[in-house]
Formats: sequence, structure tokens, C-alpha cells
Amino acid sequence: MSKLSLPSMHVTTLDNKLTVATDSMVSVDTASVGLWIGVGTRHEKSSENGLAHLIEHMLFKGTVKRDAVTIAREIENVGGHINAYTSREQTAYYAKVLSGDVPLAVELLADIVQNSVFDISELDCERSVVVREIAQINDTPDDVIFDYFQAAAFPNQSLGRPVLGSVEVVRSIKRQLLLNYIARMYGSESCVLAVAGLVDHERLVDIAAECFTALPKITTKALDFCHYVGGEIRVERELEQLHIILGFRGTSFFDPDFYTIQLLSVIYGGGMSSRLFQEVRERRGLAYSIYSFTSAYLDDGLLGVYLGTGVKEVVDAIPIVCDQLMSIPDTLNESELARAKVQIKSSLLMSRESTNSRSEHLANYFIIHGKAPNLTNIIDNIEAVDQSSIRRMVRRLLKNPPTLTSIGLTKTLENYDKICARLS
Repeated sequence: MSKLSLPSMHVTTLDNKLTVATDSMVSVDTASVGLWIGVGTRHEKSSENGLAHLIEHMLFKGTVKRDAVTIAREIENVGGHINAYTSREQTAYYAKVLSGDVPLAVELLADIVQNSVFDISELDCERSVVVREIAQINDTPDDVIFDYFQAAAFPNQSLGRPVLGSVEVVRSIKRQLLLNYIARMYGSESCVLAVAGLVDHERLVDIAAECFTALPKITTKALDFCHYVGGEIRVERELEQLHIILGFRGTSFFDPDFYTIQLLSVIYGGGMSSRLFQEVRERRGLAYSIYSFTSAYLDDGLLGVYLGTGVKEVVDAIPIVCDQLMSIPDTLNESELARAKVQIKSSLLMSRESTNSRSEHLANYFIIHGKAPNLTNIIDNIEAVDQSSIRRMVRRLLKNPPTLTSIGLTKTLENYDKICARLS
């Protein structure tokens, strides 16, 4: 085993290459326990889209020694809860328990990941559940528009496909496909067991070494490089609201401007004091919901603005969204940048009060960067961003074609070319 220790964080790599990481919080009586795996929707073939998410569901449907009811009852018998999620580049299985029940949580997570049986009748049932989940997302325009946004930004690529997949593919997935994916993707080198809270690191290492003995010793296949394209998707629906995302090519996790784009997003539309919120909602009343966001990936990223507005109001709202971005280089001041830095640093430090946030941050950072996060370095990187960096980032955003997606009655929304002209 190799070992690395940090002030509150400790990391040990087991002989099978599984990473065990802890973030100690002596002031709490609970712990968040999770197994994060560095694979997700991007690791599917196009004919498998939705497979990673379906596996996430199926791992709770029974193992060699536990059925689905037993899995749920064992964790709830001790007052804990268990859940999971799938993203484009990661899959996570996690539980929150009292500190004394950490061994149970670890053993339970190890069991479902290594020993699930994928019963045919359970698979038939869960396919139906996921189909209903897809239908629910499709019925929720302010959710599904983000899938359209990804598809328009990265068309015909793994990064552009929806996490839930399509109804047709989900219905066609066979049991053997699930087993094949697990065998080729759930390798010990791709996994991080992360625990934050009241936890003894050395004891956790011993438990993990005992429980995680059946993970495949494989190296996950490298990702296919994704290429940002941009463009437009308009979906006509009879809706009261017009839902819009206007976005741009952003940065990867490894980009030198990673923290620059985070700060730019806060300045642009990241809070109640942001330019977009103040101008579009507060001063003009053109929308109830407007905000900017960033999405970073291993090799690319996005910055976007979500806007929920009316058919009439969009006529005035879109020009403002464009103008506010274009004006940042000429009007940015030091107090505005300082406020954005405080917001990001405060969010980071406030998240340290949550065992869930700390375990997730530890695992995600390790999967992405191969090491535990150094908060001092992160804050130093935030502080290093200056006004010239923000101005350069705006110019960089505008070098690529924008991505525009909309759902609703879109006849009053300016055409794509006219919006592009506003951003030139």
C-alpha cells in the first residue's frame, strides 16, 4: 500500500489499486460514505446510451446475499440512507450513517457493486421505472432543456448524449450488456472510497481491504475526445413559459482558466447581485428565473445562461443577455470581481460544514486530479484571477459559435444568426 496524509484528509491506495480517502470531522457524530467510480455516460457506446444509469438502478435490486428489500432495510434499520447518481463522467453510490455504522455502509456498498445478481425479472421492472423517469424529465422543460443544450454543443458525441438514455435503447438493454459494462468499467483503479465525518482512517482501510476483494483489476479505456461544435435546437411546445439556454464553449478541469470562468459566471449571472439577475429580473421584470452556470469535463466544458421568460418578454430579454456579456470587458471593476471571489470562497468553505459535500469533493477531486484537494491552493488560484483574466475569458468565449436551445412557443425568439451577430 502507498499512503499520503494531509491535515484533515488521509489517502491510502490498497494493493488492488482502490483509493481509500477520508476527511476527518471530529465535531460530528455522522459520516458520509461513498464509492465514486470514474465512469459514466461518456463511457457508453451510442447503442448503449442509458446503460450506466440503468446499472446504477440495478445495483439496488439484489445481491447474492441480499434482496432489494434487505438492502433498504439494513441501512434504514440504523437510521441511515443510501442513494446513487450517474453523471457524464462519474457514477456514485453513497450512504449517510452514524459514525458507528460506517462498517455496515462500506460492506453494503461493496456488496452491491461486486455481487449484484441482475435478476431478469428485476431488470424488466427497472427498465419500466427508467422509462417513466425519462418521461418525467421530458415533461419538465426546465430539466430536459439541459439535455438539448449538451446535444447542440456536442452533437453526435458521447458528451452530447443524455445520461438517462432513450426509451428505445433502455428497453433493448439485455442482462449480459450490464455484466459486460461492469466487467470492463468498474475497475478498482477507477474507484475512490471516500468517507467524511467522524471516521478512523486506519480502521476504514482495514474494512475496505476486507470488503473490496472482487473489483476487476482493469484500466478504464481512455475517453474519445469530444469536440465542441455549437448550434441550435428549437423545440416547439404549447407552454406558458419559454425556456432558453444560451451558452458557449468553456474550460476543462485542467484548463489554466478554470477558476477564471467560475468567477466570470458569478459576475455574469451567478447570484442576486449578478448583472443578469439585476438587469433582467429586478430592473425590468422580464423573467422569474435567470442564472449562469458552468459545466467542466475532462477535456472540454461549457458556460451557459438559463432563462425562463414569456413569449413577449423574450424580445427584450435576449438582447440584454447578449449585451451584458459583451459589456463586461469595458465595465468590470475591482469591487465586482472581489464580490465574486468572496462568493466562491464562501461557498467552498461553507460546504466544508457538510459531510456529504466533503466526501463528494474529496472523491471527485481525486478522480479528476489523482490527489486530494488542497484548499489553500484552490483559494490562491481564485485570488490570482484579475480583471485582465476575466476580459480575456470573455473574448475566448466569443471565439466559438454559441449554443442556443429553446423549448416553448419560440416564434418571437430571435433567430440564431441574429443572436450570433449580437455576440460578434
